[in-house]
This record gives sequence, structure tokens and C-alpha cells, in this order.
Amino acid sequence: MSIGAATEHPVEAVVHPPAEPPAERKAALSPSRASDFMQCPLLYRFRVVDRLPEPPSPDAVRGTVVHAVLERLFDLPSHGRHPEAARRLLPGEWQRLLDSDPELNGLFGADDSALVQWLKSAEELLDRYFTLEDPTRLEPAERELYVETDLDDGLRLRGYVDRLDVAPNGAMRVVDYKTGRAPSALFEAKALFQMKFYGLVLWRTHGVVPALLQLVYLRDGEVLRYAPTEHELRATERKLKALWVAIRRAAETGDWRANPSRLCDWCHHKPLCPAHGGTPPTLPVDAVALASGSGAGRVATPGQDEDD
Repeated sequence: MSIGAATEHPVEAVVHPPAEPPAERKAALSPSRASDFMQCPLLYRFRVVDRLPEPPSPDAVRGTVVHAVLERLFDLPSHGRHPEAARRLLPGEWQRLLDSDPELNGLFGADDSALVQWLKSAEELLDRYFTLEDPTRLEPAERELYVETDLDDGLRLRGYVDRLDVAPNGAMRVVDYKTGRAPSALFEAKALFQMKFYGLVLWRTHGVVPALLQLVYLRDGEVLRYAPTEHELRATERKLKALWVAIRRAAETGDWRANPSRLCDWCHHKPLCPAHGGTPPTLPVDAVALASGSGAGRVATPGQDEDD
């Protein structure tokens, strides 16, 4: 079975979800927010309950722009999908992001050389993509696909899939682009958690277990592939249900514990963390509702998401 070249027309089994998430406010979880809680419950609180702002970093914004270019690349005819075309798309996607979030104009200050170097680093990531896949042979069924499903305990799982390929026999390949480094073997399971999350949602919505989950790491040019089983996706569902019980318990008791690790050095909220001598803000009066109803979807800060 080959799913390297997806069909130009999606098979009937793939139902197109709505372009925008529904307005209904419901207990929900995304892969990134689930990962936040597993990494540090207090981080989940800061992001979901307190909704503390996080300044965008050049690396995170670069990830957003590169994702946008790879999405737009498939708007071109197959013969036009080459490295030079991707580079030509880059300035326009950067400008599009600036137009949507003017605050990003201050990302590099008055240092034009820093912007030039940043754009060059984005070009290098795009060039590396073409060493990993041949987009002239691909016709994705979906790009930036919003997916969601409700579990039997009422929890809604939702998120965005970078790309979904569908083979002529209906086999699905879930593809996610990463602009960071590939994980070591020790941390592969953590990296695959997000993909199993998407695999679970697609299985629950389409009744078919995806044939392949694929992470494309553009920084070091590696591809991580994994063929999930129904048994593993059921285990992922049980894990998410248990995780949601823990989130609800933390919300009801107000016990959002810090979990200090090396990752604290990259956390914007470290000054507020009790583990580092800080004091968290007072919990909002509607903390339980916020924790239960706002923990999904893309992170507001560009690039800090699902996906990177």
C-alpha cells in the first residue's frame, strides 16, 4: 500500500468539517494544551485560565510563516512547486502575518539586518523541505484541516492538522511540519502524542485508523513516521480522559502545581512561578469555567501552537 502520492480528489470517506470552529462553548482540549498540562499544570493555568500574554519569539513566528508558505505551495500547479517558488511566497506570507498582527512590526526593532537574516533562515527551512518530500507528486486532500470529535464523557478534542493525504484506497496519512529539531529516541513518544491525538480524532470521525502519522522536521531534515493501531488510539483516548479528570480536579481545588524542569528556562511565566520564588496572580472568579471551556484551539501568539 502506497500513500506517497495522495489522490487529487479526496475519497468519499473524508468529510470536510466546517472551516471555522463552532461557537458552542464546551469542555475542550487540544494537543498543545494537553501537552502543557502534562509538562506543568501551572503552565496550563497561566495559559488557559489566567490567559497571560506571551511575547512572540522570532523562532515561533518563523514557524508560523513557514507553515503558511507550505500550505500555499499546494495552491500552485504541481510543476510549479519548487524551492524558488517557495522562496517567492515567503515575503508575502510574512507581510500577511504583519497585517493581521501589527505588533509583530516591533519584533526586530530597527535592525534590518536581523530581519534579513531571519528571512534567510526561513528560506533554509523551506529549501530543506524539498529534500524530504517531492510536492510535485502530492495532491493533499486537506491542508490546515480543523478536526474535532466529542468523547463519551463529554470532552471535545479539537485541533488543526497541517496536511492530510488520502490514497486511492482511502488510506490516510497525517502530516505535521516542525521547524525545530527532531527529538532523540528518548523523547519520540512525547512528539508522537500530538499525532496520536489527531489520529484518534480522525478515527472517531471517519471510522478509519490513519495508516501513517508523519512528522517532518525541517531544521535537521528528519522524518518521523509511525503507523498507529486501534489499540494504541484507544489507549490515547483513555489517557486524554484521565488527563481531563486531572484538569477538572485542579480547576475545582485551585491546586495548579508547578513541575520544575529544564523547560522552565524557556517559560515566559517563570517570574510568577512559586518554584522559582514567584507569586501567581489571583485566580479569576470563573477559573473552573475557563479551565473547562477554553483549553483548545490554536494559541493566540503566532507560531506557538499545535504545532511547534
